[in-house]
Order: sequence, then C-alpha cells, then structure tokens
Amino acid sequence: MIDMKKAGEWLVGTLGLEVAGKPIGELLREHWRLPKKTVHLLFQHKEILLDGSPAAQHTRTAEGQEIRLRVCQPEPLGLEPVRGGLDLLYEDDHLLVVNKPAGLLLHPTESHHHMTLDHLVAGHFSETGTLAKVRHVHRLDQDTSGAVLYAKHALASALLDDLLRLRSIKRSYVAYVHGHPANERGTITQPIGKDRHHPARRRVTPSGEHAVTHYRVMERYRQAAKLECHLDTGRTHQIRVHLSYLGHPLIGDTLYGGKAADFNRQALHAAVLHFVHPFGGEQMKVEAPLPSDLKRLQETLAEVPRRT
Repeated sequence: MIDMKKAGEWLVGTLGLEVAGKPIGELLREHWRLPKKTVHLLFQHKEILLDGSPAAQHTRTAEGQEIRLRVCQPEPLGLEPVRGGLDLLYEDDHLLVVNKPAGLLLHPTESHHHMTLDHLVAGHFSETGTLAKVRHVHRLDQDTSGAVLYAKHALASALLDDLLRLRSIKRSYVAYVHGHPANERGTITQPIGKDRHHPARRRVTPSGEHAVTHYRVMERYRQAAKLECHLDTGRTHQIRVHLSYLGHPLIGDTLYGGKAADFNRQALHAAVLHFVHPFGGEQMKVEAPLPSDLKRLQETLAEVPRRT
C-alpha cells in the first residue's frame, strides 16, 4: 500500500521498494486492484504522473518516485445538502465513517428523498468544501443504527467496493434477541430470498442467495440475550432473518417475529468496522458507541433477575 495525500485534484505519494520495477499499469491493476476502465482513462487523459511526467502503461517504477493521480476532480454532490446533525466517527482525505441513528433512511427512495444520511453527508461535504459525490460503500436498514462507510473520491470508492466484494471489510453487530441460544457460539448458513407473500420481508428458502452469519453470546438475561454477530455475506435483512430462523428474533423486530413491548425498532446496532485502509495499509478499527435507546434496553433487561 502507498500512503497518498490529497493535493487539490491530485493524490500524491512516494513509491516504496515493494513496488519498484513494476510497470505502472500493472501496479495500478494488480497491486491497487483498480478497474481496467479506470486505469485506461487515467492514462488516456495523462492523469498519472511519475516525478512530474505523464506515464505510460509500460513505464517501470522506481523506489522513491513521486506518483500523482488526478482522481479528485470537483463533482456535484448529487443531492441537496442538509447541514448539521451528522455524528462523524472518522475522516481523512479518502473516506469517512458516520454513526447512523435509528429511524433515518440511509439513501433517498422514491417515497422519501428529502432527509437521509446521504443528505447529511452532503451537508458535511458542503460545509468542509469537499467537492465530491456522496458515495456510501455499504448499507444499513432504516431502523438499524451504527457505522456506515463513505468514499470521498472515485478511486477510494473503487478500492473500498473491491474490499467489500472480497469480504475484507468486516462488520460487527450487537443484537438483542428473545430467548437464549443453545450454544455460546454458532454459524447460521441458510440461503435468503424474497417472501412472495410479503414484499418487505425476506425468508430462508432453498432458492435464495447464499448467506452466512456468525454469532457469539455476549450476555444472557432472564428472557433475552445480547449477541455479537459477524457477516460473511451482505443479504438484505440477513441478521434479522437468520436470528428469526434460529428461533431468537430481535427484540422489537415485529416483521420477523420479535415483540415490541417498550422497544419500537429492531434491537440491532452496527458496532465496529474493521478494514485495511486502501491508501497506506493501516489496520482500521472504527467503533460506533451504543445508542441511548439500546443502553436503556440493556439496563432494563439486566434489571430483571434470572431464574436459578
């Protein structure tokens, strides 16, 4: 990985020994895993410079060379900015991680297109002078809270999308469920598809897409449990469907058999993002603190004494 800094419309870095001697085109495609189309356009428009001179695909690199990529050209935000209210967990030249509150849609839909997390990120970009399109890397359900990753330029978006495809972006969730799973740890491997009887639901079905959820019991209460969940796949409603299939639906998730009681959303929070930074190679761990409603739920569950 090469540490790259933003300088106007360019990303600038210094090549290390590990990439010395490689053709620059090979370096971009295989080391950085850039899409072929992206690499072709960068060379075509002379937007790859080595020590200040335009490079060709076959130009060989050397240790200590300065590399410049013109990938931060001004772009329209793509939607109306809404300022204020953004809970920012991490930000640098290439990406940012935002803590999404429960109840807020992540991106505009046909029926809801005025106030979403994307609009708040657009507002942050507007306030900070970031002239970039709003690009979320992954999604969360409207009533799930927690960490969401955004890319700040097209190159970062391509690299982060590739990390997501390779399952190299690890997401850890905290879930509060009804009942007690039989095992302290487990893996649910069941395909998930649409429910033809209910357009908003998904279900376990042999014709569905491959889906894998790992879970670990963190705490047990009298009639509920707190789980940590990790995903190998990213199917719609995956954790909700799999935990319901296990017989332990999320508290508040009435769509999948959970009971609302005094909690009116699924008790699910995207707590931690783990990934290798695409520029520089640092091991990133970004945590989203538990929101106040889940803190209150946990306190309530812990107050009810367990039967001995």
